[in-house]
Amino acid sequence: MKVSKLKSLLVKIFKKKGLNHVDALISTNALINAEMVGAYGHGLSRLKMYCDRISKKVINPRPKIKVKKISQSISHINADNSIGFVAADIAIKTAIKHAQKTGIGMVAVKNSGHYGLSGYYAEQAVKKNLIAMIYTNAPPAVAPHGALKSLFGTNPICFGTPTDSKIPFILDTSISMINRGKIRVAAKNNQKIPEGVALDKFGKQTTDAKKALEGVQLPIAGFRGSGLAWMVDILSGVLTGGNHAGRVKDPFDDFSGPQNIGHLFITFKVNLFQKNYNQRIKDNIKTIKKLPKIKGIKEIMYPGENKYYRFKKNLNKDISIDKNVSNNLNFLLKDI
Repeated sequence: MKVSKLKSLLVKIFKKKGLNHVDALISTNALINAEMVGAYGHGLSRLKMYCDRISKKVINPRPKIKVKKISQSISHINADNSIGFVAADIAIKTAIKHAQKTGIGMVAVKNSGHYGLSGYYAEQAVKKNLIAMIYTNAPPAVAPHGALKSLFGTNPICFGTPTDSKIPFILDTSISMINRGKIRVAAKNNQKIPEGVALDKFGKQTTDAKKALEGVQLPIAGFRGSGLAWMVDILSGVLTGGNHAGRVKDPFDDFSGPQNIGHLFITFKVNLFQKNYNQRIKDNIKTIKKLPKIKGIKEIMYPGENKYYRFKKNLNKDISIDKNVSNNLNFLLKDI
């Protein structure tokens, strides 16, 4: 489907669900970006979930979002259970303004929802020649080290910086061996997941995506990954006023109330300490890329390069719509 047509349909769907035109467009752009960079677990596969949560009144389509300015550099946002895209859009724009004015910006968000890809927001700061660090928590999926029960979310960690080139450095990674969106897509398509990334509900390793969703995901690097997940839960949950310690509700299965996800956005100018940052980061990347490569590796790539090339490749292509997404679109469009 052509991007322009898909964009028009998504805006209509979100507006039908009660979002105003601006918020519908913000949400649409975030979903389409996920498809363009190949992050399908954060794209159209989640559309029906967002709509279901609005219908069941656990996402507020017309939130009264409050931005409390704590200092010239710090703000705290109460998102009023808005769709996460809208809360995150306000947060990153506020953090950018703070950083441009004072050198650093920090924005905490509570009462939000799933906002898609963290890297999407980091890139907005990078385009303003800022460094960005973004944290958000998520529903229980990962077992703390030594535990048999999941409690931490996949809790993404994101870092972005300008590179003095057209391709930004964007590290957007979860602390789990595989992100939950990929497992959900695999389960819908009856595909297997890699070995060593999840346990079933009995604590046994599994490559069955459906059993993985019933069980627990494993953190990266054992107890170290578990520690990182805990850190993100503190920064985005405990610190912000959002839910934490396993209290974030699953967006697909738990409609008993809002998720109250927390986010933390930090932005700062690249030249705070070194005026020649752009030259230094360019030298850093060049040095690493020149290292001897192991057999079969053509190029040492930094985080964000692959997504940039996927986006560029898909820029003039139609977006592929699989059967499940097509059925969801038809269902959501039937009353429009």
